[in-house]
Amino acid sequence: MHGERYHLPETQTLWVLWCLQRLTAALLYSLGTMAILKCPAWQCCSGWPGSASLDHIFVDTFLVWCWDQGLGLPRSCGCHRHLVVLRFQACVYFASVFQAMSCGIHYLASVFMAVTPNFVCGIPGNVSSVLFYNSSESSIEDLWTLWTSTENYIVVQLENGEIWELNQCSRFKREVTLDLAYEYKGNKSKFPCSDGFLYDDTKWKSTVVTQWDLVCDREWLAKLIQPTFMLGVLIGAVIFGDIADRLGRQRVIWFTSAGQFVFGIAVAFTFDYYSFVIVRFLLAMVSSGYLVVAFVYVTEFVGIKARTWASMHVHAFFAVGIMVVALVGYLVRTWWVYQIFLSIATLPFVLCCWMLPETPLWLLSEGRYEDAQKVINIMARWNKVSTPCKVSELCSVQQDDLVRTGDNDTSSTKKHNILDLFCNWHIARRTITVWLIWFTGSLGYYVFSLSSVSLGGNEYLNLFLIGAVELPCYIIACIGMDKLGRRNTLIPFLILSALICVLIMFLPQDFNILIILANMAGKFSIGVAFGLIYLYTAELYPTIVRSLAVGSGSMMCRVGSVVAPFCVYLRSVWIFMPLLLVGIMALLSGILTIMLPETLGKPLTNTLVEATEIGRNKKSCSGKTPAHSGTALEKIEMFGQEAVSTEK
Repeated sequence: MHGERYHLPETQTLWVLWCLQRLTAALLYSLGTMAILKCPAWQCCSGWPGSASLDHIFVDTFLVWCWDQGLGLPRSCGCHRHLVVLRFQACVYFASVFQAMSCGIHYLASVFMAVTPNFVCGIPGNVSSVLFYNSSESSIEDLWTLWTSTENYIVVQLENGEIWELNQCSRFKREVTLDLAYEYKGNKSKFPCSDGFLYDDTKWKSTVVTQWDLVCDREWLAKLIQPTFMLGVLIGAVIFGDIADRLGRQRVIWFTSAGQFVFGIAVAFTFDYYSFVIVRFLLAMVSSGYLVVAFVYVTEFVGIKARTWASMHVHAFFAVGIMVVALVGYLVRTWWVYQIFLSIATLPFVLCCWMLPETPLWLLSEGRYEDAQKVINIMARWNKVSTPCKVSELCSVQQDDLVRTGDNDTSSTKKHNILDLFCNWHIARRTITVWLIWFTGSLGYYVFSLSSVSLGGNEYLNLFLIGAVELPCYIIACIGMDKLGRRNTLIPFLILSALICVLIMFLPQDFNILIILANMAGKFSIGVAFGLIYLYTAELYPTIVRSLAVGSGSMMCRVGSVVAPFCVYLRSVWIFMPLLLVGIMALLSGILTIMLPETLGKPLTNTLVEATEIGRNKKSCSGKTPAHSGTALEKIEMFGQEAVSTEK
């Protein structure tokens, strides 16, 4: 491209990566502004905008660490402290986040798969005529378009002369059958729906509700489908996050990717409700496991300068998955076929995910230096770096740092637990606020998403728009974080989402377009807050408890996702009850966020004392440099963090 010659890679892994790079070229150009529009290295290296190259997309975190340690990496131009961006990371990034679409697909698949259509009790015989108010038809299927309320009933006359009134969860047999009329004042006997149910199949030919009659006294089983899935999401995040630290990111990505495909297909062939719920629970675990590990995986490859944008846009691919659900739901109206189509949407990644490499950071942490060097060599060859970083030199620098800081950093060797997040009043208040934001973000995200199909109008278009509105919200979040700050972006969007919830309550219910637009605005606002809190949490806490803080916040996020479906079901109590709850939580979170410190331009802290000072003394904090940690893993912080250059 642009006159550049490409040589075919020699190994199979490089061949696959080369193909992925070519396939994602257009997308890379469209998203290339993520890290480079304002980078001086871009302008001096490529002569913006005429000679843009795919080589200028991401900065290699691992090589940046080596370079910062003085290991003498080559520079592509004369600009000080700017490096070339690397095509290896671009391909690994887009290959990994592509599968995040499947997570969005499975998370929201139930909005159509478990829909409950109009229904009435089954008929104990052959029908000769059907009556609904003043309309008379020969079959019930012809009357569904007239059905407007669950309080309605249908009068049918059987071939043997019996006349029945069919309600949703009961049926009545009239004692007098001389005249077929809708209104009847005589005696009638009540019977249960022992002959099953008749469903409106004008929109959906089959759903799990119609498959196993999950209505009336079994309605609660249908309402447990999404909460049990979200419970699996919670458990999967905990289990696979720990396994990824023990066995490696690569193996977990292999297993969870294959698991999403296998369990996704298996859901379509379950034989009863309970097997359906169990298989979907397993599907939720592997989907959540992949999403959690993918965040870590891509941010250990993607460079420091692009880490904020790269981590945020994992959410964007999740949103694309929601849009796929709307599209497939519109095209396929049988639930098990719908499930199969959704599951095979990301089959290409399953076929090639086993070729993705392990991250050098994890290999180094496990002492597998030769394997780490092999990955570094592939990265260097792919990125056309003539002198790749040597693990032996890196380890030498690491040991020197450990000797220098070993006597002074005794606190880092202490075992920390959840109580450290409440070690003093300032940190405890910060923890409660952060947990509330995590919970509110997840609750609002899923309430707006799950409620979209009940807004009126075209439910498929509603869900598609609710997913599409996320794409610009993450761009706004990234720009706001860098320009206004983390807190100053979070507060207005939380309060705005609360105001939008109130606004929706006052909109006339027959103004469908305005209601849909308002819900999109609410999803946009809560999406900004939801995407921002990952990075903000990591910056609010010191290194010694940072993983614990993000992990506990993520747990609160999962709790919110479990509660969200029950919150949506409260529409049956009052149609605005879900919005009221989300609005109250968002307003409370926005007010409490005012007390949080701003972290934009502040160095990351290492101790709880330093973290406390951020909120108590802004002047001393802004000029304070935290103690340096000598290990590579602390130099290249956990996922979601952004190293801020001192020259900025």
